[in-house]
Order: sequence, then C-alpha cells, then structure tokens
Amino acid sequence: MTKSVIHTDKAPAAIGTYSQAIKSGTTVYLSGQIPLVPETMEVISEDFAEQAHQVFKNVSAVCKAAGGSTNDLAKVNIFLTDLSKFATVNEIMSQYFEQPYPARAAVQISALPKGVQIEIDGVMELPE
Repeated sequence: MTKSVIHTDKAPAAIGTYSQAIKSGTTVYLSGQIPLVPETMEVISEDFAEQAHQVFKNVSAVCKAAGGSTNDLAKVNIFLTDLSKFATVNEIMSQYFEQPYPARAAVQISALPKGVQIEIDGVMELPE
C-alpha cells in the first residue's frame, strides 16, 4: 500500500520533519496540532479555551483535506500541560464531534512546543 501526504493551508504548516497527515489506504494518521493560527503561524493567545478551539479547528481542517471530518476520527490523543483543564476540553470537544465519539486518551505532560497548553493528534478511518 502506498502512502500519500495530506496538506492544507487551512492548518499550520509542519514546523519540522513531518507531514500534517499521512493517508495509507483508508486510514489517515494526523500529526499533532497545536494552537497556531495557520495564516500567521503564531499561537492564538495564552487563553486555554482559545487554544483548545484553535487546535480543534486545525484538526478539522486536516481531516477535511484528507476527505473526512472529525466524525471520522477513530482515535484522538490529547496532550495537556495541566490536566485540571480537562473539563474545558470536554465541553469544547463536544462542539466539534458528534456521537459516537472517537476513542480517546488524555494525558498531562510537562511541556509542549512553543509553550502551548494543548496538542491533539489522531487516527481517522475514511469510508471505503
């Protein structure tokens, strides 16, 4: 099976040696998205809720570029620098997903790129 690079200008450009996403068959592997505004490549703000919204917008843009939507995500991983923000993540996530929700992990880590508070990656399964 071959792999295809997924890229969109509606999500932040890769800032390292990776692609926004890779499609292999009907599976799409999304790289981690942080709250960068695609047009400026700057962090949206210091406010956690604004950062979370921007990350979900970026994830949504990559899903769309791959031919799907957030509702096609089978698994997401959420990385937080403060796990006490988890209730806020749940509330915001409900605005970007419909049931059945994807499988999910949420973990607290010590730091993220550019000092942001949240990063999300995922695996999407497209209809055949």
